[in-house]
Amino acid sequence: MNRKDFFKTSLAAAAAVTLGPSVLTACAGRKAADTGARCNVSLQGGKALGETYTEKLDYCESLGVTGFEPGGWELVNQYDDLAKALEGRSVKVSAICAGFEGFILADEPVQKAAFDTSMRRIVEAAGAIGSTGVIMVPAFSRQTPCKPNNQETYDYLCEQLHELGEFAVKCGTTVILEPLNRAECFYLRLVSAAAAICRDAGSEGVKCMGDFWHMKEETSDYAALMSAGKKYLQHIHIASRKNRCTPGEDGEADNYVDGFRALKEIGYDKYISLECGSIGDPAVVIPAAVELIKTQWSQA
Repeated sequence: MNRKDFFKTSLAAAAAVTLGPSVLTACAGRKAADTGARCNVSLQGGKALGETYTEKLDYCESLGVTGFEPGGWELVNQYDDLAKALEGRSVKVSAICAGFEGFILADEPVQKAAFDTSMRRIVEAAGAIGSTGVIMVPAFSRQTPCKPNNQETYDYLCEQLHELGEFAVKCGTTVILEPLNRAECFYLRLVSAAAAICRDAGSEGVKCMGDFWHMKEETSDYAALMSAGKKYLQHIHIASRKNRCTPGEDGEADNYVDGFRALKEIGYDKYISLECGSIGDPAVVIPAAVELIKTQWSQA
């Protein structure tokens, strides 16, 4: 026996002694437990085909889509129309995609005040309509003047988010931090970093999300989403992985199974929402994308 074979044999024997035959047999035959995870597909307003809310929600229902994601400005200004169209529907509002003015890390008081006022209006409307939360980015790279990326700013952000999160809880919803890729955001790029902010903000109303397009910053879809876990992960965005088009339009590159496996294991039961463009005919590629998501969810 050579050195390599010796170590292989020794390690296998050690594992068998440590675990015991009954444990090894149980592991080999064990089926994945039902964690309560659900594949709830959502469409942003622009991906739900139709002119009116009634037509858009009819379209969602025809595809077995259970979520609808409007923008914040749209929600506030067209609240009554959307609420009426939702009556008696299987489709519910998922997250609200931003739509506020200014930004939370603005170093200019007028911009910060605009954020505070507009964000709270959207959060109130989100709670009233039963949304899972309002998506926000602390600062896009293009937004200036912005507070510097240092410990003092981190502490300030956590304090501000605590106040906003507690307001969201009173409204019956949450605020959702979205990490972006480095081309769009210098401040927050990883799901784990967003989850750490949620923890340090110390409010049940502060959550985070993953976006399969922006998650090209991550080394692993699985690890990124597991780092947030069910405690903090509140929403998912999905797009094709090369060109940010409809899932499936980038062929074999559009594989989400690793990330879906993490969602299943943590018992994720919120929404997976299409945020993307399209190259092909939307009437063809959107239904195909919904089926792709459901298929890969089953494979995970």
